[in-house]
Amino acid sequence: MAFVLKRNFIYQILFALCIAVPYLGNYELTFAVWCFTVFLTLKNYYSLTFLKYAFCFLLILILAFFSTNYSEAEPFFAIRDITYLLKPVLGLFLGYQICRFNYTNTFRTIVNVGFAIAVMHILIMIHSVIVYGAATVNDIRFYSGYFSDFEVYALIILIFHEKFGIVLSKKKFYILTAVVGFSAFMYLARSNFIQFIILYMGIKGYFILNKRAIIAIISFIVLTLVSYSAILYINPKRNGEGFEAFLYKIKVAPTEPFKTRIDEDDYKDFNDNYRSVEMNFTLNQVSNDGTKAIIFGQGLGSQIDLKQEVYLGDMNLRYISVLHNSFMTVLLKSGVLGILLLLFSIYLLYNRNKTDIPINYNINMLLMGTAVFLVVSNWVLMGYYFTQDSKSILVGLLLAYIEITRKKLAAEQLKPSI
Repeated sequence: MAFVLKRNFIYQILFALCIAVPYLGNYELTFAVWCFTVFLTLKNYYSLTFLKYAFCFLLILILAFFSTNYSEAEPFFAIRDITYLLKPVLGLFLGYQICRFNYTNTFRTIVNVGFAIAVMHILIMIHSVIVYGAATVNDIRFYSGYFSDFEVYALIILIFHEKFGIVLSKKKFYILTAVVGFSAFMYLARSNFIQFIILYMGIKGYFILNKRAIIAIISFIVLTLVSYSAILYINPKRNGEGFEAFLYKIKVAPTEPFKTRIDEDDYKDFNDNYRSVEMNFTLNQVSNDGTKAIIFGQGLGSQIDLKQEVYLGDMNLRYISVLHNSFMTVLLKSGVLGILLLLFSIYLLYNRNKTDIPINYNINMLLMGTAVFLVVSNWVLMGYYFTQDSKSILVGLLLAYIEITRKKLAAEQLKPSI
């Protein structure tokens, strides 16, 4: 008997590959795989809603093109900026296009891919402990990864699987949730904890302002303040081991991305508030370059001078062209106009159309949560622009799913009754 691969299974594998490749930490490979998949799945029709959203990011890139001083820009950094600024557009089109080939298995595929990534993460953690002797939080994260937004999405969809049309036995539900939940927790990433809470609140409908939502948000704020006060009381040390290292990162979190005065000669102050260092240098450099730079940015290939060499990734750098904060990166490349486009894209994702279709309503709640989280993600971890991020694929996928579902139901309603 011949073994025949179903067409949608091939695209499930392709989707899994696109989600998994950023974890390898090689952006050139990610860019190549994503470009290949986009061209392989090209459509001849795109909705105006989707194009309006995707074009926000394309316009940011176009602004950077027009504001570039080509006589001074180094080709390598200019080309790299193009690929970085193009990443959200590729991800959105990739997810939007691939959905039509795997529509019926969309959410089950997300869960399965999330589970596979979680298993790999757990195995890598075990390997790092046995082979490399990783014993601290920092060591384990160094060898096995610093964050995983996709696993958090998979966990949320698992928890609310009935809302997304996934049928699971209790045994399978508990196994999948335990594995994905444990893996996501073990990244011990502040952004992932925030992401989980925001997406959970989104699914519950707490971002549609009403009395219930206001009570929930106020309760969450009070709980956060009490918990943070407890951490301040414990006073975790900077060089603490184990969970203390994680608590210290939470302790400095409120000031890390917003501090305006930093002693650049104090290693601890410089290192603990490095995101603020990047922000301050960017604001000073762009504002000192005049009104044109403020409005339109300094274009492709522009770099920030940190005034000293800093160990980033696997090398020492003094000049950087991509920052941790995508608002500041966009300001550098495309100016205030670019930031306005980035904010408008968040508004478009948050401002969802009302729908009577249950699954579309639940997706809208997830997208609203995603929009709220993107405010945080763009500020501390580059949002869609981060090389290891795949949220744009998921968002494109969900936008396509909403459209396909609406069209299918509309077509069924037009069928003549027998």
